[in-house]
This record gives sequence, structure tokens and C-alpha cells, in this order.
Amino acid sequence: MSIIEDLERQLSTTYALRTPGSRALHERAQRVMPGGDTRTGTFYPPHPTFMERGEGSELVDVDGNRYVDFLGNYTSLIHGHAEPRIAAAISEQASRGTALGYPSEQQVALAEVISARMPSMQQLRFCNSGTEAVMNAIRCARAFTGRRMIVKIEGGYNGAYDAAQVSVNPGPHTPPYPTGVPEGPGVSPGVISEVLVAPFNDLETLTWILTRYGRDIAAVLIEPVVSMAGMLLPDVGYLQGVLAAARAVGSLTIFDEIVTFRLSTGGVQGMLGIEPDLTTLAKVIGGGLPVGAFGGRAEVMAVFDPRRGGTISHSGTYNGNNATMVAGLAALETYGVDDVAMLDALGARMRAGLQREIDERGVLGCVQGVGSLAHVHYCAGPVRTYRDALRTPRATSRLTHLGLLLRGYLVAPRNLLAVNTAMTDAEVDGLCVAFGEVLDVGRDVFPRIGVGSAMAGT
Repeated sequence: MSIIEDLERQLSTTYALRTPGSRALHERAQRVMPGGDTRTGTFYPPHPTFMERGEGSELVDVDGNRYVDFLGNYTSLIHGHAEPRIAAAISEQASRGTALGYPSEQQVALAEVISARMPSMQQLRFCNSGTEAVMNAIRCARAFTGRRMIVKIEGGYNGAYDAAQVSVNPGPHTPPYPTGVPEGPGVSPGVISEVLVAPFNDLETLTWILTRYGRDIAAVLIEPVVSMAGMLLPDVGYLQGVLAAARAVGSLTIFDEIVTFRLSTGGVQGMLGIEPDLTTLAKVIGGGLPVGAFGGRAEVMAVFDPRRGGTISHSGTYNGNNATMVAGLAALETYGVDDVAMLDALGARMRAGLQREIDERGVLGCVQGVGSLAHVHYCAGPVRTYRDALRTPRATSRLTHLGLLLRGYLVAPRNLLAVNTAMTDAEVDGLCVAFGEVLDVGRDVFPRIGVGSAMAGT
């Protein structure tokens, strides 16, 4: 047994002993759900942690273990769990009906708030998830332009929709750009012929793709900060260049701000003062309930106008449901410039603290992120592209996640972290201390500056 395998076994054994209730529920779940799981991102061996309740910045599992939650339902809970004003709004609406099935003033009010914060979204529509938002934005772009192809970013996750499930997590040996790789079985082979792939922060390659295929490209789909690949930050001028290159060939640009909306009161586009043709949102704007939204220039969104002939039919049983609308309004009404500034400070403290723990031990690693978000890479920085991020041995992420979990801190299995308004300096400082302890436990396996790693290639 290798050093890394032995350490993983020890940590997994300790975790299993601390979570017998989760293990029992996972065994029960396997009888009615494949693998005992209904969300890939929350599954990890030896079994996922089954949570019972959330309180502010903490989660409590079915065995009574408490965790400071540095994930927040994958960045959606900007105010933490059970925020009183949001909970009160949902409770009040529930007494009057959660989904009345018809237009409501709450829909109009939330749309007005979003449009005011993101001027590029002159008009918008609601749906029930980020996946639906991206799906409808792509269809919108195709209908408006009369073109069929899209360009997406390698390593970018834009939802569980066939057109977005291309080159999300390809291996290091992939075809040359712009050929895409299906994320897994079940993705229609025809999708690959309609989705072209470009590396992030490479305007030259994107421009070449647009020049060669431009008359067939409906849109460029891009996260302004690529979250799943490890908080890849855009080079200065890159996003502006993407917009210009797409417009030069008559293609639209879709900004996926599902994760990055939280970085200001109006997302990355608000920070930079730029306006894409279409934007997709979810997570934060739902106040903890299922939500999605997509919108953009009025002339583009007119393809959904039911007063016109030949428009796109867009339906959904829970689109704009009353409970989600009031929760979203409460969340955004309590998320202003002062709240953003507070989270920026907490996020900077977190990134600096984690990097300090890495540097003090001579570990090879860098902490990337912006605002309230961070990602730990065990490789030299900066990490500018998905292929840069592949330099991190996967086993380091597993060790970090499980090691922090045993110390009462919840992060994503891929090392994504997010702070929320329910947190203080104390939670962030505690996380950094725990992270240092994890690095100490794995001193023989984490990569070190100028030294080989026991986890190379794992």
C-alpha cells in the first residue's frame, strides 16, 4: 500500500466511525437511488455526509457533528443557512400559496431588481435552475441569429445540458481545439459537431475559431471567472476582447454569471462595466430555493414574446413560483454594496491565510480567487487555464476535503471555498488553522517546492 493510500484509508476509517448515521442512510438510499445518490457533486467515499439542518454559517449532520460551511450549497447561500428575513418571507408566502401558477407582482419586482443591478439584462425570464437558464439562453441565441453552433470554454461547467456537457473535465490528452470531448455516456454524438471548445484566457485561439466558423456560430458561452476549473481569473482585457471578437462575426456572447453574480451587486459585468448580449443567473437570486433566470438585450429576448408569431415557447410548472420570488427578493434586498465589501474582506483574509499555511510549510501550491470565492491548487501559480489546473494531483483534493471535514470544516471535494454574510473573521481563521493541520498530517504526500510528491500522477 502506498503512502497516499494508507493515509486515505486512515482518514476514511476515522470519518466512518464519526458518521454511522450517514453510513446507515447511505446504505438505505442505495436501495432506491443509484449509488445512494441524487447529486454527483455531494457524493464522496466512503459515503456522503447526510445533513439534518443548517444554522447561519454551520451545518449539523445526522450524527450531531457540526461543520462550518465554506461551500454554502455550492455558493448559492450568500447569507448562510436559515437567514431570518429570508425564512420569514418564505413562511409568510407559504401561508398564501407557494406556487399559484399565474403571473405575480413578486415576479415583476424580482425582475426589476435584477435588471437594475445588471443593465445588460434589459428583459429576462425565470426558470428553475442554472441548467435551464443556460439551455434557454443557447436556444435564444440560436433563434435570434439563425445559427446552430456555440463556443464554450474548456473546463467550464455550465449545467447538465447536452450542449454544455462538452469538455467540462477532459483528460490531459485531448484533441486539438476546437474539437470537444463529451462529458460522459449519454451525451448525443451530434452535440459534438455543434459545440466548439476554446481555452480560457486565449483570445488568439478564440478569434481564430470565430474567424473560421463565425457564420455558423450563434454564441460564445463563457463564465467570466471559470469556477469549476479552479477560479480561473480573466487576464486584463480578455473579456472585453471576447465581446469584440464575437460581435465582429455577428455572434452573441452569453455570460454565465450563475456563480459570479455574488462578486458585486451586479456580477463581474458590473465590476468591469461591460455588457454581454445574454446573461444566465441562478443560485444567489433564489434566496436558497430552486431558481434560474436568463436575459439580455430586449431585441434578443423578443424571441420569447408570446405576442409575436413564430416565437420560442418557454414554459415550466414552477417558473417564477411565488415562494422562490419572495425568497430571492429578500436575499437581494439584504445584499448591497456594504455586504459585498464585507465579503470581499473576508474572502481576502481567507485566501491570504490559506496561502500563508502553504508557504510556511514549503508546500507547492497557490490559492486563487476573487471576492468571496477561493480555490486551492497544489501546483505553481498562476493557474490561467483548465490545463494549468490539471497539474494539481487529484489525491490532494481528496485529502484536503476529508481532512477538513474531520476538523469541522466543509469545503467542496475539488477545493472550492466560499464565505457568506453569516461568517466572521473567527470562522475564517479557524479554517486556516485546520488547513495547516491537514497539510501537517499529509507532510509526506503533499507536493513541495523543488521536491517530488508521493502523489504524482494520482
